[in-house]
This record gives sequence, C-alpha cells and structure tokens, in this order.
Amino acid sequence: MEVIFEHVTKRIGNSTVIDDVSLVIPSGKITGLKGVNGSGKTMMMRLMAGFIYPTSGTVSVDGKVLGKELSFPPGLGVMLENPAFLNDYSGYDNLLLLADIRGAANEQRIREVMELVGLRENGRKKYRKFSLGMKQRLGIAAACMERPDLLLLDESTNSLDADGVEMVKRIVRMEKERGAAVVISCHDAQVLDELADEVFSLQAGRITGSYIPGRTEL
Repeated sequence: MEVIFEHVTKRIGNSTVIDDVSLVIPSGKITGLKGVNGSGKTMMMRLMAGFIYPTSGTVSVDGKVLGKELSFPPGLGVMLENPAFLNDYSGYDNLLLLADIRGAANEQRIREVMELVGLRENGRKKYRKFSLGMKQRLGIAAACMERPDLLLLDESTNSLDADGVEMVKRIVRMEKERGAAVVISCHDAQVLDELADEVFSLQAGRITGSYIPGRTEL
C-alpha cells in the first residue's frame, strides 16, 4: 500500500495544523515522524487514516483519494494517542469485539498477538486493572492483529519498559518484512533512527527536513 500526500493543508478553526505537506509513504518501509508535541505528527496520521480530510490538497491510497474515492484505507491498523478499551472486559475480549467488526482476525490470531505483545498471562484480566504499560501493549495488539497493509503507531513506546520497547521494535520490523507500510512517531530519537528507513522532521505542521538514518539530513 502506498500513501501519497500532495500539497496537503489542514485547518481547524483559525489554526493551520498541517501546512502544504507533500510526501510518499511506501509499502515495505518504515517511515518515521519526528517533532515536538503539537508539531503535526498525530494530525498527519489522522489524515492517513481518513479520520480527518484535508482542507486543500489530497491524500491518496494506492491512487484513490481519501474523502472522495475512499472513506479510509482498507487494511488499516492504527494506534493514535491513548488507546481506549472497555473497562469491564478483559484484554482478550476487547480484541475479540474489535475482530468481530470485520472478521479479519480469528481467536487463534488474537491469542498469537497477545503473546506477541507479552499479554498472554493477563489475557483474562479486566482492562480497568491494566497498568499503563499493559494498556499500551493492548493498543499495539489491536493495531496489528489483522495484519494491516498500513500500520500507524503514534508514540507506541510510551509507558513501556525496556522489554516493551524491544517488543515494539520486533513487531514493527515484522510488519515491514510482511510488506506493510509502517508509520511511527516516537519521542526517543534513538528508537526512531534504529527502526525507520526515512525520518521526516515536522515543525508547526510543516516538513522541515528528512533524512535516512546513518546519512546526512536532507
């Protein structure tokens, strides 16, 4: 799956949150978004997911324009900001409810992905009893359980210990190897540089530069 931004601007009220952005998100690659809070990283992902549409310019997925030819990308996995689930359901049952919407993940796959994120032993614990790190792990499980063609992970290492960060790295690399287009943001520049094939720097909704980790910024 390929996502293309062409001169995308997004205004909310009197504020311009994305300002004339053009870039290509290729399949089989990990694209990193770098910037301080409020720089536009989450808004970029919301545009990719079809949660919001541009004020001007276009976001297209495999040649089809979001908001015109598509409502949202098919085969989308996403975790934006703080993951939210039903408090009185277990982690497993929350994933089961989500899987029932499209029927793209069966019970065996749910068990597999819970083990992948390190929640197998806590699969029947009520979500309201989850620690912040466990909630983050469940959000990652929900994002990748249907083997998406486009995976968006916004600050996926938040609230995770060192083992959790390594888990995120493994999953992101697995999704890339599977051929997904992966977009990640992370406050830890070292993690971003370890994972991403290309990193775009954002400031005030604009792309101010890009670089391939290990090479000079463009």
